[in-house]
Amino acid sequence: MKKILIMVGSFRKNSFNTQLAKAVEKILENKADVSYLEYADVPFFNQDFEFPTPESVLKARSQVMSADGLWIFTPEYNYQIPGVLKNLLDWLSRPVSQNDTQRNSVLKNKPVTVSGVAGKSGAAGARKNLSALTQSMRMNLIGGEGSGISLDGAAWSTDVLNLSEENIEMLKKQVELFIEAI
Repeated sequence: MKKILIMVGSFRKNSFNTQLAKAVEKILENKADVSYLEYADVPFFNQDFEFPTPESVLKARSQVMSADGLWIFTPEYNYQIPGVLKNLLDWLSRPVSQNDTQRNSVLKNKPVTVSGVAGKSGAAGARKNLSALTQSMRMNLIGGEGSGISLDGAAWSTDVLNLSEENIEMLKKQVELFIEAI
């Protein structure tokens, strides 16, 4: 079975994007092995501290290297991806070796797909920007801007993501496309 590493761009306890990732994990059952990248301990990127590479970054790189594909779930802050996710991707996009003039990173040619939960926009701005960013990092983007889920007003008071049948069908199609591509 293929290995899919999930990255969630939110550290919030009841994150809607974590809930969406869990829903996708259920769809992926018996189709792929799923794991989650825990990266709250990854420091802010700073070239002064790039080498020797911090242990938390080495651990994240190792998980990315062992995955057949990455699925990124992102909230949207001011139509952009969250800073914690951008910081992680910045670290992962850096050369693994200090003397690598080819700038090979663990992300190079790695298949990736994206999803996002946000207000009315369905994280459209963040997904658009994340799609462009992954391509500039030389990743293999599958499914373009991916899937977006819009939150209704009730979700903000209950902290519960309710997916419609239409949402689930959209996610199933994205799963099939991604599994086939990797």
